[in-house]
Amino acid sequence: MSVALRYAARSHLGLGTKSRNEDSAYAGPELLVLCDGMGGHAAGDVASSLVVGELVHLDGESHGADDMSSVLEREMIAANDRLASVSEESEATEGMGTTCIAMMRSGSKLAVANIGDSRAYLRRGTRVTQITKDHSFVQQLLDEGRISEEEALHHPQRSLVTRVFTGRPDDRPDLSMRELRVGDRLLLASDGLTDYVAESTVADLLRSEEPAGKVADQLIAISLRASTRDNVTVIVADVIDASQDGTTDPQVVGAASERRGTQLLTPETPAEKAAALSRTVHGTDPGPELAEETERGAVRTWLRRTMIGLAIVAVVAVGAWATYDWSQRQYYVGEANGHVTIFRGVSQDLGPLVLSQAEEETDIELETLPSHYRNRVINTLTADDRSDADSIVTELRNLALPRCADVIEVPSLPLPGDLASETAGPDDAERTAGPDDAERTAGADDASATTAPDGSSATAGPEDAAATSTGPDAAAATGGSGQRLPAPVDCVP
Repeated sequence: MSVALRYAARSHLGLGTKSRNEDSAYAGPELLVLCDGMGGHAAGDVASSLVVGELVHLDGESHGADDMSSVLEREMIAANDRLASVSEESEATEGMGTTCIAMMRSGSKLAVANIGDSRAYLRRGTRVTQITKDHSFVQQLLDEGRISEEEALHHPQRSLVTRVFTGRPDDRPDLSMRELRVGDRLLLASDGLTDYVAESTVADLLRSEEPAGKVADQLIAISLRASTRDNVTVIVADVIDASQDGTTDPQVVGAASERRGTQLLTPETPAEKAAALSRTVHGTDPGPELAEETERGAVRTWLRRTMIGLAIVAVVAVGAWATYDWSQRQYYVGEANGHVTIFRGVSQDLGPLVLSQAEEETDIELETLPSHYRNRVINTLTADDRSDADSIVTELRNLALPRCADVIEVPSLPLPGDLASETAGPDDAERTAGPDDAERTAGADDASATTAPDGSSATAGPEDAAATSTGPDAAAATGGSGQRLPAPVDCVP
């Protein structure tokens, strides 16, 4: 079935201290893009609007479902390269970055690309699913099982991203393909929404039967009621039958639209739309307000940007210290120098910041553990606290196998034949055999000694076992003091 989109894009500065909107979004019949310029980078508004401007030409271009994903990836990489070029042009744009979610449609096929922690959701029926994965420090902790979903909601570093567009060659987006169905609803949102509003509340609004524009307004309103401190931007798009009237006018919100003063782009062709937005993004169409800017206004602008830059540095420094302080209250058990070791901190590092250190290297050699537990130690075992780490070490110590060389020492036992040669005590007289006495051969219990009819010495027959011990204890009795027993079966060479 042929489908179309009915969409709405909205953006708000938020209730924080930001003096400019660093989010940018574009919604068109065949392209949805949302970018969140990084507050911790310079010129986040330039970065977000630049990437949107580089992708907008895809709206209206004819691409088949078989090559959409590769086309979208190629254009996003080109946008990142453009970001690198612009960031090198002046100190004001050096180090800028942005998240990005882009969706390109061809018929009922949808190519999705994302980098950063801006999110996309899909409502199908009554089920709401997040279809992108955050590239963030908190998501990394979740993936490793170090924190719960509940802890992630209130983690102090939930806004710390691990991958965004910054112009580096290794800034690559995740890619996926989806099949759209009539009745589906898509949501693209910056973290000004998802960091402040519960996912269950967002899902309830997406399940409503209200039109896309009203749902977008409600999402912005509920973010403000939640006292969002960040810019908040959303795109809501409903999938409808192509025979119905879909939205055809492209909508641009946030930093990419500030120079226009309107949310609607009016050019009729995709080429005109791209050219118009590119002029806005790249600054070649500055508008009349720059011509009226006075020298005093320029000084105020410089002072404002300087203060914002200092504030950003302070926030980043505080955030880094908070992350380090939290990490130093964590423990895990891992490996160091071939031994089981207790570490303080978390097992991953944050850039140049080392977040863990060995606190106690135990005497348990890693190779003495069964292979399953050896691998678990290598992959690290998370502990709730130091006491829990000690308990884990105790369990591993009980599981460790002994060295094969560490066999048991046993004292020597007297052989049965030795009993006859014991030295007599002071009260024992030397015994002389009489004529009627036959010379006896001492056995284990004298049970095997026999006397010939003529009184001569009896000779033991083959059935007599007095002189040789062959019972199960014979091995233990053989040898002198300190003789070794066979090594146990379960041991380490």
